[in-house]
Amino acid sequence: MDSVPGTHGVPCWVSLTTGDQRAAEEFYGPVLGWSFQDSELGPEFRVATRDGQPVAGFNETSVSRQLPVRWTVFFSVDSADRAGERVNERGATLAVGPLRVGDGRAAVAADPYGAPFGLWEGEVPEGWTVGAGQAPAWLELRTPDAFAAAVFYGEALEWSKNANQGVGYEEAQDEVHLLVDGQTVAGLRGGGVEAAPDPNVRARWDVFFRSPDLDEALAAAVRAGGEVISTSREAPEGRAATLRDPAGALFCLLGE
Repeated sequence: MDSVPGTHGVPCWVSLTTGDQRAAEEFYGPVLGWSFQDSELGPEFRVATRDGQPVAGFNETSVSRQLPVRWTVFFSVDSADRAGERVNERGATLAVGPLRVGDGRAAVAADPYGAPFGLWEGEVPEGWTVGAGQAPAWLELRTPDAFAAAVFYGEALEWSKNANQGVGYEEAQDEVHLLVDGQTVAGLRGGGVEAAPDPNVRARWDVFFRSPDLDEALAAAVRAGGEVISTSREAPEGRAATLRDPAGALFCLLGE
């Protein structure tokens, strides 16, 4: 898998933290038509691909490092140390790292409302762009206050308030959109509940994967031991559904 330097502040990768790599691959492979290959990051890591293009990472460390099973959105940063300092200075929590991972450095944080996200300092998969190719179709932050969250991420990741240049954000009615070179790649939307006991409504980043046949993918997920949480969501690009994999990680599918 070829890699290139990352662009500061851009969503650059999504990764599933799991305690059972084989079981995770046996679930996501049939549901989404993914294949898997070893990663250059180390033996704990695998890469999901479709049609030979990278989709997402799988990281088998939740047991050894006591990390929860979940999907995490990573943002590219020039310096994980400086970005981590900005995160801490703005009332958020740097939970893990920065630590060396392969040839890069990674950290995992939680924003002021508790939504986990990652920081990545290093090269990123060439051609991996949210909304294009086999990368996720859309990213969405569920948070109690979309506008306050935009201020936090904007300062921590140095997003511009000029949405037409580089990495920037703009208000859109009751939510905020993140744009990269003028293209919308993510939304920040109210509705998440800080520290909610129910993970379905807890503040979090949702990852939307493409599915050529949404109904068949939902049926395959149930057959493989997953659970369909909701099929009524409407995303910017069409009908969407929220699911839980057999280990408990929440993710979303978007019909093509």
